[in-house]
Amino acid sequence: MFVQKLIECLGKDKVSRSETELFRHSHDESFHKAVEPDVVCFPESREEIEAILEIAREYKIPVTPYGVGSGLEGQAIPIKKGISINFSNMNQVVHFSPEDLLITVQPGITRMELNKVVNRHGLMFPIDPGADATIGGMVANNASGTTAVRYGSMRDQLLDLEVVLADGTVIHTGSHAKKSSSGYHLTGLFAGSEGTLGIITEITLRLHGIPEHTLAARCTFDTPEEGAKAAKTVLLSGIPVMRMELVDAESISQVNSYGGYQFPVNHSLFFEFAGTKGAVEEEAKVTEQLMRELGCGNWEAASGSKERAELWKARHEMAYAYRHIKGMANTGADVCVPISRLPELVVYARQLIDESGLTGGVLGHVGDGNFHTMIIYDPKVPGEKEKAEYTNEALALKAIEVGGTCTGEHGVGLGKMKFQEAEHGNAVIIMKQMKKMLDPEGLLNPGKIFLMD
Repeated sequence: MFVQKLIECLGKDKVSRSETELFRHSHDESFHKAVEPDVVCFPESREEIEAILEIAREYKIPVTPYGVGSGLEGQAIPIKKGISINFSNMNQVVHFSPEDLLITVQPGITRMELNKVVNRHGLMFPIDPGADATIGGMVANNASGTTAVRYGSMRDQLLDLEVVLADGTVIHTGSHAKKSSSGYHLTGLFAGSEGTLGIITEITLRLHGIPEHTLAARCTFDTPEEGAKAAKTVLLSGIPVMRMELVDAESISQVNSYGGYQFPVNHSLFFEFAGTKGAVEEEAKVTEQLMRELGCGNWEAASGSKERAELWKARHEMAYAYRHIKGMANTGADVCVPISRLPELVVYARQLIDESGLTGGVLGHVGDGNFHTMIIYDPKVPGEKEKAEYTNEALALKAIEVGGTCTGEHGVGLGKMKFQEAEHGNAVIIMKQMKKMLDPEGLLNPGKIFLMD
C-alpha cells in the first residue's frame, strides 16, 4: 500500500522495486551483511523528501539515505528494510558565491562534480576521502581523508545545513557567516549523525583558494615506528603539510604485486606541500633535512602533476590492492589517537596483524593521528574471519584506552556500535535521548550508531 502511495506522490519514474535497484541499495563497500529495501525512491527536491517522510510516518516505514554506496561501516544498509532514498537526482548547485568563498549544494552532488564547478573560479573544496562520495554522505559520516592534517574534517567545512526532521519540520542549522556564537551548534550535531536524526537536503560549504604551487615527496624508513615518529616530528616543527601519509612495507609490497610496480619495499612516508612557490620549496627542503637526520632513505620529490601522481600512486591504489583479490574478503580498523601515542599504536597494529597470521597492512593519514589497517582473509577458511575481527576490535579498544577514538573518519554505522559505550560512557545516554526526541518512532536509519532501548 505505501509503495503505491509513493508512486502517486512522486511519479512511477522516481520509485523502483526492480531487482537491480533493490540489490544495489542493499550494501555498501563494507563486509556487513546485505539487506534489500522494500523500495527505492529517487527524489529531486526537499518537498519530495517531505512527502516521503509523511508516508513513512503514516505507515511506520523505516527510511535509509543512500549516496553512492562507498561507505565502509554499513551506514547505507537498510537493515530494517523499508524505503531507501537515493540522492543522485538531488545533485544541483543551489547558490554559489565565489567572493564569499561559499557554495550551497544539494546532497547528491559528488566531491568531484563540486570541484569541477568551483575550480574554474580558482577555488577548491579540499576534503578528499578517496572515493568520489556524495557531499551528503560525507557530511552524514563526517568524512575527512588525506587533507585533514591541514583542513580538518567535513564538520569544519560546514556553514549551514537544511534538514527535514522525522516529523516533517524543516530547519536550518547555521547561516552564511563564517562564524557564530548564537545558539547550540546544531550543524555539528547533524554532521556525523549518519541519517539517524534527519534528512539533509541542502549543504552550505566553505571553499578555499587553489594553492599556487604544489610539491610531493616520498621517503622510507626501516620500521613503521620510525615513520610514525618522523611524522610527529614534522608536526611539532610547525611545517604546514597539505598531506602526510604512512604506508607500511607490507602494503607497498601488496601494491607492487597489484600494479606491477617497483616501489622500494620499505615503510614509507608520503608528503604534499602546497602554497606559494617559495614557501613550498622551503618547507620541502626543511622536511627533507629533518627526515635525513632521522635516518630516512629513498627521498624523492616532484612538482610536476604527472611526477606527483607517480610518487603518490602507491598510496592512491592501496585500497584496491587489498580489496580486489579474487576469492578473498577484507576488513580493517580506522582509529585516531593523540599524536604523541601514534608511534606506539602503529607498532601495536602491526603486531596484531603479524600475530593473526593474515595478510594485512597499516596505512593512513598520520598527520592528524588517524590510521587504518587493511586485512584480507579467506571466508571459506574457518577462523580467519574471527582473527581479522579480533585484530580490529583489539586496536579500537587500545585507541580508546589511550584517549583516542574507534573511528577517525569512516563513522560508526554497524561495525563500531560495540565500542560506543567504552568511548563515550554516559554521553551515550544523552545521544539516545536526542535520537528519541528528534525521531520518536525510530524511522530514520534505525539500528545504526547504537541500539535504542
